[in-house]
Amino acid sequence: MDCSSCNYSFSTISSCSVKWIEFPSKLESRRISFQKKSEFVKPCVGPGLSLLGSLQHISNFDFKAGSKSMISSWKIPCSYSFAVRCDHPQNADFPRYYSKKEKKPFPVPIVELRRAARERMKKSQGQPRKPVPPPKNGLTVKSMIPIAYNVFNARITLINNLKKLLKVVPVHACGFCNEIHVGPVGHPFKSCRGPNANFRKGLHEWTKAILEDIFLPVEAYHLYDRLGKRISHQERYSIPRIPAVVELCIQAGVDLPEYPAKRRRKPIIRISKSEFIDADESELPDPEPEEPLKPLLTEIPDSDVVAPSDKEDIAWLADQTLQAWEQMRQGAKRLMKMYPVRVCGYCPEVHIGGSGHKAQNCGAFKHQQRNGQHGWQRAVLDDLIPPRYVWHIPDVNGPPLQRELRNFYGQAPAVVEICIQAGAAIPDKYKSTMRMDVGIPLDIKEAEMVV
Repeated sequence: MDCSSCNYSFSTISSCSVKWIEFPSKLESRRISFQKKSEFVKPCVGPGLSLLGSLQHISNFDFKAGSKSMISSWKIPCSYSFAVRCDHPQNADFPRYYSKKEKKPFPVPIVELRRAARERMKKSQGQPRKPVPPPKNGLTVKSMIPIAYNVFNARITLINNLKKLLKVVPVHACGFCNEIHVGPVGHPFKSCRGPNANFRKGLHEWTKAILEDIFLPVEAYHLYDRLGKRISHQERYSIPRIPAVVELCIQAGVDLPEYPAKRRRKPIIRISKSEFIDADESELPDPEPEEPLKPLLTEIPDSDVVAPSDKEDIAWLADQTLQAWEQMRQGAKRLMKMYPVRVCGYCPEVHIGGSGHKAQNCGAFKHQQRNGQHGWQRAVLDDLIPPRYVWHIPDVNGPPLQRELRNFYGQAPAVVEICIQAGAAIPDKYKSTMRMDVGIPLDIKEAEMVV
């Protein structure tokens, strides 16, 4: 008899001993052991009433049951072992807040970067030089061009849909700091770090938010030749600045007439580590103007924005907005693996290219010691597309957030929170920071009873 295929009553399981063992892995894993000795085991009448059957209804969990049983005429000593595996952790910490006096951490520690560089040097000794793959040789990666078009259109779709959702979903912004809140009224938490915050005891003064408060306009210099010379300090005003995501798409293959880019058809000839010459392309026929792979979308003017009328249209628009947000972030993450993106470790300045520019316009903490130069390092996705985390409201129609119950509330990116309040389904990847599984006390007395 296999105990894993049997259903037992809750009265039998209630006296079992439970053991939790955490495993050091990226995925949250727990093992629950149940032991039952020398007692009568009664089978359940209805299916699905066993502990395993009830646990299988929980989303995002996989269960494996292993059992050993010794059968006697009346007494069945059994032991059960359930391995619970979760792809998304139940609760995760909020993104850390870095003050202006702190430097951003490197995505990969310096020690590991140096170790990897030494290993590459050892492997390359005594071996012929390999040809440089694109995009380092000046050519574009053909497989990334459709992804670049999708990211560009997803960004335009996200902007147009957010303009419409802002007509129906209230969003507030603090007039003294950069914090925003999605909901009927602003939150009561004393977290303002703006000027004269001490006189206001950290309270926010809420105003109506605009699109730039939700989707931050991160800009970068547009490069005609991404392998050309670095931008000097004297050229900082003569070179146009465009959204960083758009510049990344242009370098990946999107052609915009207003922002031309140099497209090489032959790999460059490398003279040294920092010097190269372009190959002779005179033998090649003249390039014919090609039509874009996909039609490029355009932004809707603010005067032409029409709010959705009924709830079904609002929910459908929220789903489309959430899909565009995920498509833009996932596509940009794939592009960043091929085309390097740099960010200043002291300020939010972003540069799309192998090495950052030389413009001395960093105004972060102690910039005088660096003569205004940026401390370039490898960028992550949140540097290119900041998520702007806001407090999650469990029930929009329920009571407002309470200051004393702050530890029980979760957070989500502003775009995701707007879509959820508009009627979209909650993605699984954001449930950990939103603390969906945490019960919120009704009052302060109940919160004090929580251990």
